[in-house]
Amino acid sequence: METILSTLNGLWASNANLITTAVMAVVVAVSLLQVVPLMVWLERRGSAVMQKRHGPNRLGPLGLFQGIADGIKAVFKEDNPPAHVHKFFYRLAPVVCLIPAYMTFAVIPFASSITIGGHTINFQVADLNVGFLYIFSIASLGVYGIIMAGWSSNNKYSLLGSLRSSAQMISYELSLGLSVIGILMIFSSVKLGDIVRQQGELLVQLGPIAIPKWGFFVQPLGFLIFLVSAYAETNRLPFDLPEGESEIVAGYHLEYGSMHFALFMMAEYINMTVAAALTVTLFFGGWQMLPGLPQLHQLIIEQFQLVALAGDGLRVLFEFGSFAAKTAFFLWLFVWVRWSLPRFRYDQLMDLGWRVMLPLSLVNIFVTGILIYYKVV
Repeated sequence: METILSTLNGLWASNANLITTAVMAVVVAVSLLQVVPLMVWLERRGSAVMQKRHGPNRLGPLGLFQGIADGIKAVFKEDNPPAHVHKFFYRLAPVVCLIPAYMTFAVIPFASSITIGGHTINFQVADLNVGFLYIFSIASLGVYGIIMAGWSSNNKYSLLGSLRSSAQMISYELSLGLSVIGILMIFSSVKLGDIVRQQGELLVQLGPIAIPKWGFFVQPLGFLIFLVSAYAETNRLPFDLPEGESEIVAGYHLEYGSMHFALFMMAEYINMTVAAALTVTLFFGGWQMLPGLPQLHQLIIEQFQLVALAGDGLRVLFEFGSFAAKTAFFLWLFVWVRWSLPRFRYDQLMDLGWRVMLPLSLVNIFVTGILIYYKVV
């Protein structure tokens, strides 16, 4: 037993960074995979509540197992692509959409670091010094999968859907990128971990109320632009023109079925999760604890006289819980907006992107520069 323990200690000492990175990658990949059936269930139940229907209620409590049944059906359903499609690119397209969706979550921190055995563990897959620039560059690759799906389907409606998507994503990517320039100017970093840590500082104290330096409070206009652009980038209502059923049947995935169609849906929900997590990271303190949790954390440590490592572990749990709760709220907001707002016309979509969002994002940068110059923020 002593030999085994010494061997494990030696492996940990020499490969700590590699082991933690591999573990984080597996945890993130599995967690994102679990989000998909939960979000499908939430969409169905949420829409049912808003429309006074029951929604899924047969499989499991509150219909929670309906997503599992749908997944089994997608896996075992016969996959017989139409004869007129370009089969190689037809099969490749959903994979090209899914892989960037997974990769973008790699740089998002979901808790602060902890030190074990002299090694510091960062709770993110990759702590890159390019931060959200990496997310924007990788996320922009997803449009190639959509274009590939529309072209390879050899169907006019699919092609129209992919063309709509490419134009829409290009239009709103510009506003999305410019909306976070104000955050970069205020926090002087593109590393998401540094941005989250700085949001733990105090912005203003109003009597007993302490307002933290969250991105939302220092960049309210930037947050609004970012949120609207994120909805357009994920092709969600009221910006789901690429799959507008009333005009182009189903858009770019019209010719897809079984597991190929399921991969497109997985990519959409994972992109929604990344958008929600990035919104929380940039504008709502990321893993910074929700109000009341720091006091509760300190109280538990004092009551149970926890050692330093146990206290740090409890802190990480509270931080991860805070991050997950904030992210869950914005995921619910996706559903809420979908069943509350009608779809734009295409000309309204492009007008909003170029004539409203883009000028507002430039104004936001200009105003932020003035406020920083006069040391207001």
